[in-house]
Amino acid sequence: MFTSTSDPSTAAPVPQSTAALRLLDVHKSYPGPAGAVAALRGVSLTLPAGSFTAVMGPSGSGKSTLLHCAAGLDTPTSGRVIVGDRDISTLKPDDLTRFRRDHVGFVFQAYNLVPHLSVADNVRLPMILAGRDADPRWLEDLLDAVGLNGKADRRPGELSGGQAQRVAIARALYSRPTVVFADEPTGALDARTGEAVLTLLRDTAHRLGQTVVVVTHDAKVAAAAEQVLFLSDGRLVDMLTSPTAQAVADRMLGLER
Repeated sequence: MFTSTSDPSTAAPVPQSTAALRLLDVHKSYPGPAGAVAALRGVSLTLPAGSFTAVMGPSGSGKSTLLHCAAGLDTPTSGRVIVGDRDISTLKPDDLTRFRRDHVGFVFQAYNLVPHLSVADNVRLPMILAGRDADPRWLEDLLDAVGLNGKADRRPGELSGGQAQRVAIARALYSRPTVVFADEPTGALDARTGEAVLTLLRDTAHRLGQTVVVVTHDAKVAAAAEQVLFLSDGRLVDMLTSPTAQAVADRMLGLER
C-alpha cells in the first residue's frame, strides 16, 4: 500500500501487522548555509512482506535519504520508521546497530567490503558479528546465484567492480533479513549479470518473504519490481504497479519537465 502525507527491549512495541516496512510522516532536514534544507517532506508508506519495490525520482528528490532513513542508517528529523513490529526510530544507537544486523540488509553503492577478508568472509560478516552459525549451503547458493562461484577465497582487491558489487549483494541477503535495501544494485554490472541479480532479489523476496526496496535511475531495473514509487522534491508523488520500462520512463519524463 502507498500513501503520501504532508535496545529493542526498550523500544515501544508496535501492533503486529503483515507490513514489513512502514514510514509514518517522515521528515528529514539537513543544515545549510541559508538554513535547513528539507530532503524528505512528510513521507508515509506501507510495504507488505515479500514485496519488491523500486524508488525513482529526479536527482535531488530524496531517494537516497529515504533509503537511509528507512534502513536506520540515518535518523528522521521527525516521524516514525517501523520495520516489522519494531519502531526503530525510538532505538538507542547500540540497539539500532544490533537490530539492523539481524533484520536489515543494505547494498551500498560503494560496496563497503573489508579488504583483508575473503569473499566468503565478507558475505558471512553480519552473521559472524552476531555470533550466529553460518550456513555453508546457503553461502554456496548465493555465490552461485550472483555469478561468484569459485571465487569464495578471493580478496576484494582481486575482484572487478562488478564482482565486488555482487559480493555486497550476497552479503545483504545472507542473513535472510526482514528488509533488503539496495542503492543502484546493478550500476556496475553488465546487462546479463544485472538481470540475474534482479531475478535473485525478486525470487528471494518471494521465497523468503523478504521485502526488497531498490533505488534506481534505470527504467529497466524499476520494471523488474512489482511497484515503483516516484519521489519529487522530498515527497512521494506517484506510484506505478505492474510497471513496464516504457511506463516508468514516461512517468519520469513527466517529473523532470
